[in-house]
Amino acid sequence: MKIIFYSYHSYDKQYFDEANKNFNYEILYVRSKLTKNTAKLANGYDVACIFVNDVADEQAILELQKNGIKLIALRCAGFNNVNLNIAKQCGIPVVRVPKYSPYAVAEYVIALILSLNRKIHRAYWRTRDGNFSLHGLEGFDLHNKTIGIIGTGKIAQVLIKNLQGFDVTIKAYDIKPDLEFAKTVKMSYCDLDEIYQSSDIISLHCPLTEQTKHIINAESIEKMKDNVMIINTSRGKLIDTKALIDGLKSKKIGSAGLDVYEEEAQYFYDDSSDVILDDDILARLLSFNNVIVTSHQGFFTHEALTNIANITLNNIRDFSEHKELINLVE
Repeated sequence: MKIIFYSYHSYDKQYFDEANKNFNYEILYVRSKLTKNTAKLANGYDVACIFVNDVADEQAILELQKNGIKLIALRCAGFNNVNLNIAKQCGIPVVRVPKYSPYAVAEYVIALILSLNRKIHRAYWRTRDGNFSLHGLEGFDLHNKTIGIIGTGKIAQVLIKNLQGFDVTIKAYDIKPDLEFAKTVKMSYCDLDEIYQSSDIISLHCPLTEQTKHIINAESIEKMKDNVMIINTSRGKLIDTKALIDGLKSKKIGSAGLDVYEEEAQYFYDDSSDVILDDDILARLLSFNNVIVTSHQGFFTHEALTNIANITLNNIRDFSEHKELINLVE
């Protein structure tokens, strides 16, 4: 199998080259994101390996098919940028990596919560300038607080178990509640309104669908407790960013930790430090000292990268050997 690898970075090559010692595939690494214009680079290859911000829309997929691509292999869990209907019409299966390391993202959520609450990011910059003042650095005990979890998949379940050590109350919402898990961890399911109204911290762990797009919006923010903390490590479009900014300005939202952003594709994973940021909404977010924005790095651990490479290449091998595609996106 010949693989064209879109949106590659040095760490991708490092981990995939190591994993590929067990597969011996021919891999062409290209920096370009997949678009309708770059799809023609796939000519002569069997598999297009893409990442979370590559755009596999109708035009791109049709161009991939024209150039001989037989499989789209996502090296991530999310597939909202893939037109699955067109892929199916073209006879191109789409596979993904649904479980690479729930611990990586769950632990990152806790890092964001603690950093925001105890103002560690602000203290770091202050002390580098010789400022050891405590003014403005006051936080709160997590003990006895209520944390609302929206979506209770594998990542959320690891997070909930980890949060038990802080002696917090966990309330969760999911369209398919895992009641056995809830009994195990002494967690309660409730509706979204109760999550909004009772939570001191809200963390998002649901996929991006038509139903979940802007699940955090002006109306839901209005229902929340004053000074609520919002964490998003899932998909940027789960939050209406303009509404989030209004909530921050009005002090309704006390802080926000965002590892994702609605329009992240233009910036995330690239170094844009030498150009002027022309996204006014992102620039406004970055201006708040009670907001931490990171570059979709929650997954970024040695264990996760190792698993992503191995699972992706295993998905490709299963396809080449006409085996059941256990990670097929349908």
